Parts: sequence; structure tokens; C-alpha cells
Amino acid sequence: MSARTLFLTACAMLAFAGNSLLCRLALKTSQIDPATFTSLRLLAGALMLALLLRLRRGRTPMAGSWRGAAALFIYAAAFSFAYVSLDAGAGALLLFGAVQISMLLWGWHQGERPGPLSLAGLLLAFAGLLTLLLPGASAPPLTGALLMLIAGIAWGVYSLLGRSAGDALAATTGNFVRSVPMAVLLSLALLHSTSWDMHGVLYALTSGALTSGLGYAIWYTAITRLKAIQAATVQLSVPIITALAGALLPGEALSLRLGLSSLAVLGGIALVLMAKQRAKA
Repeated sequence: MSARTLFLTACAMLAFAGNSLLCRLALKTSQIDPATFTSLRLLAGALMLALLLRLRRGRTPMAGSWRGAAALFIYAAAFSFAYVSLDAGAGALLLFGAVQISMLLWGWHQGERPGPLSLAGLLLAFAGLLTLLLPGASAPPLTGALLMLIAGIAWGVYSLLGRSAGDALAATTGNFVRSVPMAVLLSLALLHSTSWDMHGVLYALTSGALTSGLGYAIWYTAITRLKAIQAATVQLSVPIITALAGALLPGEALSLRLGLSSLAVLGGIALVLMAKQRAKA
């Protein structure tokens, strides 16, 4: 892996972790509501991606689909509402675990037969998520946890749809643009509970333009230089980065339950990826 690819990959992983941190920070320390945060995030992301697409050589037209936009909107909305109650680290682990597990299950549904190592990895990852969700003093709120699992499944669907989307930047731009009216409708439906302040707006715009729009563009540049197994494995770092950085937020600390759950979920997914790599060798 070249130094440039390593740098781009590191920037992308920091951006992905930044999405969780910015959302949690906004909903915990500012007056912005989750629907308004979602709308501003998707709007800022759409504008940033449209600008990047326009500046690219060849003036590629927008692509994407309404199905992709719907999956993106469900992810973004559930993500925001989940972080009303979830800590940054727990939310990132639930999101990442749900994304990876849902995509693995879909692959097996399509005919990819799991071997013993893959099956053991999946069961370990499931056990890790269940450990995190079991009742107890350090368990995350159930409603927030379920919303984040929905967000993860929606992002998994979005990722699966993106496999056949062709030009990644053009498809992502089109999906973001199409998702904005959906987010606006959500904000209008919840107009009675709308609230915001300048800090919340800045967090939402930064999340949309930088850690979402620019972050995705950087990732799509980096991923063309990575092997599939490298691209999948490097994302194991996102929940860890988020948990460590989230511990710096007021009232959020690393717990033994979160640590054990992280080891189980990320270790289980790593086993599955290892099994896939061996099968291709």
C-alpha cells in the first residue's frame, strides 16, 4: 500500500468516525433536533458532492436511484434519532456490526456458503451485539439501539445497491440529491418539535459536507487502490476510533461491556473476512 493510499484511507476512516462524533455532539450539547440535523446533513452532503462532481473532468452527470436514496435517507434519519440517547462508541459499534452482518447474510442468501470459520465468526459477532444489548446498568437504551441497528441494515442495503451503480461519485451524488426532499418531508412532519441553534447547525453542515460528502469521495478514491479484503478489514478501525474519541465527550466513558462487545463483534467479522481470503487463495 502506497503512502498516498494509506493517507487517503486514514482520512476516510477518521471521516466515518467523525460522523458519529459530530451527530452525538450536536444532539447532546446543542439545541438541534434529529430531523433538522438529518435534513441539513443530507443537504450539505448533496451540495458538496454536486460540487465535486462538477469539478471533475468530463462533467459526469448524476446517477443513483430512488431506491438508493430511500436507503440513504432511512440510514441518516435512524442514525440521527438513535444518537439522541446512544453514546458515540456504542452507536458506532451497533452501526458497523449491523452493516457488516447484514451484508454477510445477504451474500449467504445469494448462495455464498459459509465454512466453519465463517460461521464461527458470524456467531461470535452476533454474540457481541447481544452482549451489548443485554439488560444492565451499562446497556445502551433499547430504542436507540434498535434505531441504530435499522440504520446499519439500511446502510448495508445502500452498499449492496451501490455495487452495481457504476460511477461511485455520480451515484452517491444522485442519491444524496434525491434524499433531500425525503428529509425535508420528515422535518415538516415533525415541525412542532423543530429546534436548532448555531452550534447544532454547524455540526450538521460539517457532518454533511466534510465527514459525509468529502469523506465518501476520499473513500471512493482510496478503495480503488485497495484489495477487497483490505477495504473490508480497515473499516474495523472505525468503531474503535469512535469509542476512543467518544470517551473524550462529557459523560461518555469506555465501559467493560463495550470493550468486550467490540472484541467479539470486530473479532467475529475479522474471522469471516479471513475465511473469505483463504477461500480465494
